[in-house]
Amino acid sequence: MTLLPGTPFDCLADGDKLKEECGIFGAIGLTDAANFVALGLHALQHRGQEAGGIVCYDPVDGFNSARRFGYVRDNFTRADVMATLPGSLAIGHVRYSTAGSKGATAIRDVQPFFGEFAIGGCAIAHNGNLTNAARLRKDLIERGAIFQSSSDSECIIHLMARSMQKTQAERLKDALRLVEGAFSVIAMTRTKLMGVRDPLGVRPLVLGRLGEGWVLASETCALDIIGADFVREIEPGEMVVIEDGVVQSTRPFAPAKSRFCIFEQVYFSRPDSIIGGRSVYETRRQIGVELAREAPVDADLVCPVPDSGTPAAIGYAAESGIPFGLGITRNQYMGRTFIEPTEQIRNMGVRLKLNVNKSLIRGKRVILVDDSVVRGTTSRKIKDMIIDAGAAEVHFRIASPPTAWPCFYGVDTPERSKLLAATMTEDQMRDWIGVDSLKFISLDGLYRAAGEANGRDPAAPRYCDACFSGEYPIAPADQLAQGFEMKTAAE
Repeated sequence: MTLLPGTPFDCLADGDKLKEECGIFGAIGLTDAANFVALGLHALQHRGQEAGGIVCYDPVDGFNSARRFGYVRDNFTRADVMATLPGSLAIGHVRYSTAGSKGATAIRDVQPFFGEFAIGGCAIAHNGNLTNAARLRKDLIERGAIFQSSSDSECIIHLMARSMQKTQAERLKDALRLVEGAFSVIAMTRTKLMGVRDPLGVRPLVLGRLGEGWVLASETCALDIIGADFVREIEPGEMVVIEDGVVQSTRPFAPAKSRFCIFEQVYFSRPDSIIGGRSVYETRRQIGVELAREAPVDADLVCPVPDSGTPAAIGYAAESGIPFGLGITRNQYMGRTFIEPTEQIRNMGVRLKLNVNKSLIRGKRVILVDDSVVRGTTSRKIKDMIIDAGAAEVHFRIASPPTAWPCFYGVDTPERSKLLAATMTEDQMRDWIGVDSLKFISLDGLYRAAGEANGRDPAAPRYCDACFSGEYPIAPADQLAQGFEMKTAAE
């Protein structure tokens, strides 16, 4: 699959970065709404690069859709494609497969999904993962449902079809009360745009205003690209229905304490987005500050691993007083390898994406700041590049705690046995990567950087941090049925 040049390590065959979930965007009350949706999806491209889709409604032409593989810029900027998507109401989705046919996406798996019911058509776009999808799918198939995709999100359409409610909004509520896991959903009928977040608010969703129209999006950066004003975040467990310029809010689920995904702060969201009234960039810079306080080291240069390590590196340098330098340069135009990927080319690995500034690195004690370590293979390759450039010492500082547990809420993570932190201590990871020192920010430090002055409250954590702590706020029913072992009290 093709991945954004802006996330260079995601292009590596060893998959040494966590993959974003998906991005969703909807617009109502705007002339040629699909054009705004395409722009919004372009701003959310970092959340998924496999494929994208748009569904729209026009009173004359009815529902229309376009689904394509690849980038938004390569598909939904073409006049012939956009001409097929008329109307003032549209929703869209960019996909990285976290459920279904991972890495081998079929066009039938590309969202939004559409269903034609007795009371009219409805399309949905889903960001997140349903943790009971396998059981739901089995039950639905046994009751006669015919699935068209391998996506967990299609369960929602089939559950809506079986609801006896009189409106699509009520059917959507019925369906979502039966699913478990993480979901931010945007849906549309002929006249309504709807947005829902799961009771814990694991995945993001925001509301914006553009003139007389309204928009829903995964992140505020998608509002900025079309000039929309940010109104507010959709709250955990909230459903909004927008029709005739009016926004109505309901609470379909039992109240629950929110557990927003903390990795949105660390890596997934764009740094120019706002989460919880706070700049993502500022949170990441503050992570670097906390990291410098927790894990100081004598060195000559603080160097980010581009691009996701840059804000934390800036914060680390400012707090430590050690000079900041761009010791690694990213090839801005590196997509797929532009020549036949022979074994020799494949062995170049990271060097196709990154290059070291040897004149800056030579003879220096270098602190490399990165956002995370997953398998560790990329970290080893970067270390080798820095050593080859003549560095005297290499110290890694990681802007997240050790990733020791898989995510089941919409992030594609390797199985636990392939996560470096699940099989090694910090010292063992340091020796395996081959650096002079390796330190991760603590979970308390991460919480402080995200605005929790007293760190993490173990009795009632504010965020979902299961990938670090192993404490899953929603039991992963399907995984447990397949033998996944949850964290024990001893751990």
